[in-house]
Amino acid sequence: MSAPTRRVRTAHLMGTVVSVHVVGDLPAARVDAAVDAFVAELGAMERVFSTFMDDSDISRLRRGEAGLDDLDPRVREVLAACREVELATGGRFSAQWRGGPDPTGYVKGWAVDTAGQEFLAPLLHERGGVAVGVNAGGDLRLWTAADQTWAWRVGIADPTASGTVLATLDVRNGAVATSGTAERGAHIIDPRTGLPATSVRSATVVADTLTTADVWATTGVVAGFDDLAWIADAPARSGIVVAADGRIRRWVGGVEVQREAAGVDALTAVAGPVGFPSAA
Repeated sequence: MSAPTRRVRTAHLMGTVVSVHVVGDLPAARVDAAVDAFVAELGAMERVFSTFMDDSDISRLRRGEAGLDDLDPRVREVLAACREVELATGGRFSAQWRGGPDPTGYVKGWAVDTAGQEFLAPLLHERGGVAVGVNAGGDLRLWTAADQTWAWRVGIADPTASGTVLATLDVRNGAVATSGTAERGAHIIDPRTGLPATSVRSATVVADTLTTADVWATTGVVAGFDDLAWIADAPARSGIVVAADGRIRRWVGGVEVQREAAGVDALTAVAGPVGFPSAA
């Protein structure tokens, strides 16, 4: 039996590269329509939430030019969700920045989840649909049809050795996200202190949704390598934290299962995927 067709579309959205991967023997026109709608919806969300667009709803709110009742209703929804997450993370995650609302750390995952569920996931209920994956700047949201054996094989990039993989994991449905200093330097601010969070080179979280995975990966960076107290509250499946010096801590279901010194070969011992999806 021949392998199913795989179509890929790439777009620049939300300050990053977003690629959509559709696997299955579906009509090309149907796939194009679904991906077009997904990309258009992400673009619309970007125009509402981007802090880099002067005329976005969130920029107008930050400048005090409009109130919540004057803006897209999704702004109120997202800010309310961010307040709940701030409480759940013990203040390690916040959607406030320099005196105003900035849900940037929440919106990307939420937008991919929301638009993907509406426009891409339905492809899996059609004849020939096998799997759909979205890569948003290295963070992944993955779906597989219930009657298919397909799995996405994802590798964890080793943050201490460029171009190498620390571990791999097969995912059928769910999301994986990584945050840290490895790619963009010390860009994550601890909202409790106002200082950059630098003790974690990378934190990866596996969860049911990209919203959850992204938020809690950021939380892991802010918490720091020595603080895993947050994992008991994280609605996630598993994760891995790598310190600036290469030490590793891994957890599953809210319980730490591994702590290793720097330089330990963790390829088969850890699982917490990030990176570009490929077929298993």
